[in-house]
Amino acid sequence: MKPNFSKKLFKTFANKYMVVFVGFCFWMIFFDEHNILFMRQNLNKLKRYRVECNYYREKILADSERLKELQTSSKNLEKFAREQFLMKKKNEDIFVIIEK
Repeated sequence: MKPNFSKKLFKTFANKYMVVFVGFCFWMIFFDEHNILFMRQNLNKLKRYRVECNYYREKILADSERLKELQTSSKNLEKFAREQFLMKKKNEDIFVIIEK
């Protein structure tokens, strides 16, 4: 007679090594310091930090180009001062236009 599936399954799980292995896996998945939830949170943080890193690299490149431009030309420096700090010459009026 062939043993049925439930008896085979019971024999497999009755093996002490299998019980230890299942217990170890359960412990690692739910109770360990570096469990699945912790790893998932860290992967999400890593993705967010990579996006931020790319954003700041682009910003650094743009600012470096702008700085180089300001250091090479006095006209650009004057334009920058007028736009950013609302500086003006005598006999000039400033109109600030705010775009939505």
